[in-house]
Formats: sequence, C-alpha cells, structure tokens
Amino acid sequence: MATKTISIMDDAYDLLLNNKIENESFSEEIRRILSKKKTNPLSHYFGILSEKEAEYMHKDLQKIREYNLKQLKQRLL
Repeated sequence: MATKTISIMDDAYDLLLNNKIENESFSEEIRRILSKKKTNPLSHYFGILSEKEAEYMHKDLQKIREYNLKQLKQRLL
C-alpha cells in the first residue's frame, strides 16, 4: 500500500494523538473519524433515533437554520 506524508499543525497532531484508540494507527484513526461523518450526525450522537428519523430531524434543523439566517440577514440590511 502506498503512503503519503502530510504536514499538520502541532495542535491538530495533539488532537489526533489524544483521540487515538490504543494500538490504532493514525491512518486507522482518520478512517474511523471520517467514516462517522458520512452517517447522519444526529443518529450517531443520540443513538436512539433510527436513520430515517435522524434524517428527517436533520432536514428540519437545516430548514430552521436557513430560515433563521434569512431573518438575520433581513434585520442587518
């Protein structure tokens, strides 16, 4: 398997190091972290919602966020 060398800031390295599971490589950790982001964030954090329920809630929250941002922009103009 090919490898790549990347540069990261010290604070980012510390975050990775502190988040790493014992005997886990940095590559495995990065895969674990990034694969979690592909699933619905609400179902990941709450665990009590089905994927479908979490998807609906996530869409509703996005609509609310968009509405609030629109209202804020109107007030600032």
